[in-house]
Amino acid sequence: MNKNEILNEINIIEKRLGIQLSDKYKQFLSEEVKDKDIYEIQTSRGDNVYLYNYKVLLERNETYSIQDVEPDYVLIGQDGDIGYFINVKSDDDRVYSLDLGALGSLEMDEEAKDIYKLIS
Repeated sequence: MNKNEILNEINIIEKRLGIQLSDKYKQFLSEEVKDKDIYEIQTSRGDNVYLYNYKVLLERNETYSIQDVEPDYVLIGQDGDIGYFINVKSDDDRVYSLDLGALGSLEMDEEAKDIYKLIS
């Protein structure tokens, strides 16, 4: 798929979840991840994180009921039981993490100022 087709699919996801993803994150999905089945990165701390492509973003958020528990966030990837999130209710591009079993009960940890800083 080309960038515009991916952006159209992302718009459908936004409507389905009732959210607005940041331009920077949409750029990352459409230019870096594209339609790759597996997009794994290593963070500056050495953690291996699987970042979701647009095709599984909706399914992963529905599976973990993210919007029911943390309606301001979208799950964008995982490292085992640790979920990686972005806030969709602010102009903030920061990436956060939290154990998926602790959703709604603990504060999320800031991992990076934006998705591109997570991988550098």
